[in-house]
Amino acid sequence: MAKRLNLAAMGNSQDIYTVSRLNKEIRSVLERGFSSLVLSGEISNFIAPASGHWYFTLKDDRAQVKAAMWRGNNRGQTFRPVNGAQVTVRARVSLYEPRGDYQLIVEHMAPAGEGLLKQEFDALKMRLAAEGLFSSAYKKPLPTNINRVGVITSATGAAIRDILTVLKRRAPQLEVVIYPAMVQGADAHSQLIEKINIANQRNEVDVLILGRGGGSLEDLWCFNHELLARAIYASNLPIVSAVGHEVDTTISDYVADIRAATPSAAAELVSPNSEELHSRVNQLVRHLNHAFKHALAVKRTTATQFEHRLQLCHPRNQLNQQAQKLDELSLALHRAMQSKIQRHERVLGNLTPRLMQSSPEKQLTRYEHLLTQLQGRLTQAIKHQLTTSRNHLSLQASRLDSVSPLSVLARGYSITKNKQGQVVKSVSQVNSGELLTTELADGQLQSKVV
Repeated sequence: MAKRLNLAAMGNSQDIYTVSRLNKEIRSVLERGFSSLVLSGEISNFIAPASGHWYFTLKDDRAQVKAAMWRGNNRGQTFRPVNGAQVTVRARVSLYEPRGDYQLIVEHMAPAGEGLLKQEFDALKMRLAAEGLFSSAYKKPLPTNINRVGVITSATGAAIRDILTVLKRRAPQLEVVIYPAMVQGADAHSQLIEKINIANQRNEVDVLILGRGGGSLEDLWCFNHELLARAIYASNLPIVSAVGHEVDTTISDYVADIRAATPSAAAELVSPNSEELHSRVNQLVRHLNHAFKHALAVKRTTATQFEHRLQLCHPRNQLNQQAQKLDELSLALHRAMQSKIQRHERVLGNLTPRLMQSSPEKQLTRYEHLLTQLQGRLTQAIKHQLTTSRNHLSLQASRLDSVSPLSVLARGYSITKNKQGQVVKSVSQVNSGELLTTELADGQLQSKVV
């Protein structure tokens, strides 16, 4: 006997999920956990139905994921994706509930390489801000009395010359310890992290200046490395970030205790002089700006989270899900119609030869040929019948002629008739003086009985 299912052992009926409920909750978890991310890959299976939405697969050499870009997001795209194109997208992770497939909801798309560094910068900035690495609560103030300044930068760059010039002019009594490191290139962030760790281990300076001169985003990219940001955050020594020019901003600027617009400005911050009060005010202003930016970043992060939570309940998402389902059904219907048309075309192709074989034209030709044969046979039959009849008639005429009175007359005989037209066969049938008519072979003659 089969064992009965013990529902009590499985828990209350309230704990039994339906498939739709499970997919809905998984979708909510995915959209909350991956609110926004930037990734790159190759486009394949690109479809753009009449609804205006885009559906495609984003893949690399080892994996792939389905993606959708709604009409409202792709309407402003100047870049038209094609299969095989390498792209960078900003997207959030979601779930297509009817199939249980997880997918990317793409909000922006660009060819690979275009704005990629900027997107990575924004993504890392948002993530570190959410972790609190930019929080002013963890910023270390500059020491009141600074006697020794550590500088982490290139030993041959313009930044070290500017820093030394300013320090010599404003506070020549300060001692300077230089920690030379690469400030550009793939391995530059590792050297910068190493020098920060060495400075903390030696504990021989009161403050550290981390910086370099200006440059492009690629030139300054080592100062946007996540490991460097965490090393700055973990430093026991206060760090002043002085990377690039005033318009340049890096992750190091946000996580450092103080951000200076230029290396020269950093030297001014750490060197006291008669204008210390003014410098202090400027420092507080910068600190306030930094705190404001951080608070703004936090608020934006919170707003983004609330926006994603709102989107979970927004009818547009349901409409988009239904639109995607409608597009799939439309494509399936189109394929089914094409298949049915092809099937009927094949059937029609098979019936056409059979129809041609039963064509009235062929039958008419066959009947015309048969009629011609019958007409020939009828003509032959009529001719034969006529010949036969003529021969028979000739035979009968010959026979009739043989018994005809005319033949008898032609042999010298005659026929005599009285005035009543009766043939006189005996002399007793005539009287004297009676007129008689005698028929000969070539005419008649009359005679009178005497």
